[in-house]
Amino acid sequence: MARTPSTMMMELGQHAPQFTLPEPGGSLVSLHDLGDAQALLVMFICNHCPFVIHIREQLATLAREYAPKGVAFVAINSNDVDNYPDDAPEKMRDEKKTAGYTFPYLYDETQEIAKAYGAACTPDFFLFDADRKLVYRGQLDDSRPDSGIPVTGEDMRAALDDVLAGRAISIEQKPSIGCNIKWKKGNEPAYA
Repeated sequence: MARTPSTMMMELGQHAPQFTLPEPGGSLVSLHDLGDAQALLVMFICNHCPFVIHIREQLATLAREYAPKGVAFVAINSNDVDNYPDDAPEKMRDEKKTAGYTFPYLYDETQEIAKAYGAACTPDFFLFDADRKLVYRGQLDDSRPDSGIPVTGEDMRAALDDVLAGRAISIEQKPSIGCNIKWKKGNEPAYA
């Protein structure tokens, strides 16, 4: 399994790029629809990636724990579904239910939103404060498939706790590692 690190190219303090994307089988969801939560976690994930499968239970747990504390969550799948049909929208609906995701799971067919965020892998995380300014981009924790390290969400939990308390992020921001986003032929960004 190929290991691609996140680019970490979005500068801290940058505003969250706007988006309006469909939730398969549902309606369009925009950045504004996520309300005025104290924090917003944007996650680039997909259905078939072993790195995402490895942490999906923790993603569902984080949302259940932190949404009541004022964190909005949204996941975006930007993969080329023509060449990776396991990530197709109809399968995203099934994945959302199976994984227990309580947050919107959106489809970025044009891949323009992934490019706007500088997303490179699945999973790739972007945490914004109440003003929708980037405060953390990095890994969930040190666990990887077959690493033997338990999935705890330790890094993301620390970042979430800091932003909710109004503190600067106190942990080192390490790149996430995962499968590369499956870019459509000819649509690869310069950083891919």
